[in-house]
Amino acid sequence: MKDRLEKTVSYLQEKGFETPEIGIILGTGLGRLIDHIDIEKEISYNHIPHFPTATVEFHQGKFIFGTLGGKKVVVMQGRFHFYEGYSLQDITYPVRIMKELGIQKLLVSNAAGAINTTYKKGDLMLIDDHINLQGGSPLAFKGVSQFGERFVDMLAPYDKEMNTTFKSIARENDIILHEGVYASVVGPQLETRAEYRYLGIIGADAVGMSTVPEIIVANHLKLPVAAISVLTDECDPENLQPVNVEEIIAVANAAEPKLVTLFKGFIESI
Repeated sequence: MKDRLEKTVSYLQEKGFETPEIGIILGTGLGRLIDHIDIEKEISYNHIPHFPTATVEFHQGKFIFGTLGGKKVVVMQGRFHFYEGYSLQDITYPVRIMKELGIQKLLVSNAAGAINTTYKKGDLMLIDDHINLQGGSPLAFKGVSQFGERFVDMLAPYDKEMNTTFKSIARENDIILHEGVYASVVGPQLETRAEYRYLGIIGADAVGMSTVPEIIVANHLKLPVAAISVLTDECDPENLQPVNVEEIIAVANAAEPKLVTLFKGFIESI
């Protein structure tokens, strides 16, 4: 992996991706943050050496470098998922690349289903903790100790100071920002009613198919990270409706301005 990382980083640096301060991973239906970035460079994933390629139709698949809120940022417009057939090491490869490029903090977004029945479609949830139900770890490979401690402490995987800042920005802008636990499953199928009941019993407030592998690697790299879910559907097992992917994307798009406000506000505050 070390050789691959060096080649990827060298390529991006040659293309002008120079010393970004903040890394951002944009999830499903949440790509319009780039409209607020003064873009200097953008490269499709399939042009970057050793980089995976996004296969989900609503993920753009671009690596973007520019300025947002007065800070240099590098942005993943589109992420990778376990359900696409990638390994957990592939999924988290971009986090390692962003750290090597120089980022000091990582911001992550995703679309998720609301398990907590007090949460509503279109609300945002700041992730305070998570439950890994993907059946593996992105750190379970030979040579992992070359990149950091093998046994990573996960007492507080989401940076408390960053979360406090997000909560303050939400209050200032009258944005509802819940704080809760995110459960990460494999997918791509949605959950059954029994599975939603199970997720509620074990303490999940929201469920999705991403984010946790990236958070684990950020902690492995001692990279402060925060993550926000856009709640795109309500997963009440007693009143469950058939899934409508188009509606999920529409809800994510409608909620996106709130996420943009939070991310821009955070970046401007540091």
